[in-house]
Amino acid sequence: MRIETARLVLRPAREDDLADMHAVLSDPLAMRWWSTPPHVDLDQTREWLAAMVAGGGAGLDLVIERDGRVIGKVGFYRPPDLGYILHPDHWGQGLATEALTAALDRLFATTDHAQATADIDPDNAASLRVIQKLGFTRTGVAERTWNVGGEWKDSVYFALSRGDWHTRARP
Repeated sequence: MRIETARLVLRPAREDDLADMHAVLSDPLAMRWWSTPPHVDLDQTREWLAAMVAGGGAGLDLVIERDGRVIGKVGFYRPPDLGYILHPDHWGQGLATEALTAALDRLFATTDHAQATADIDPDNAASLRVIQKLGFTRTGVAERTWNVGGEWKDSVYFALSRGDWHTRARP
């Protein structure tokens, strides 16, 4: 299950994605908003990647490839909860919006989920902008929801209904 966008390829993870995914998952800046601390070695990333490969994600949990290189992941590890991560070298170029749009199209085209949901750290201004640009609406907040490397993080919750996704204005 491969999705091609204007600049990206979204596809299931493979074992040979290890080095590229490690470059993302070991980067402290990329991992600042992730649910775990940066990976300390290739073995940690290998284990993470093996779980992603084994899970398959029903075609909903995908790596993001740009110009033949994996630069992150996007999708639904646990549908309908949306998640994504990009290597910082690719931030600020609209790639997250592009990848998320394709992932949301896939979710609503291939499942019966009534909505997609997202949990964003309130300090992650860029992700808050992206999620809201895609039409998600805020549904709640909670304090101390994630303990990442001994530091408590808060959450802002969002949802996007199937109907709102299909009737939104498209660029």
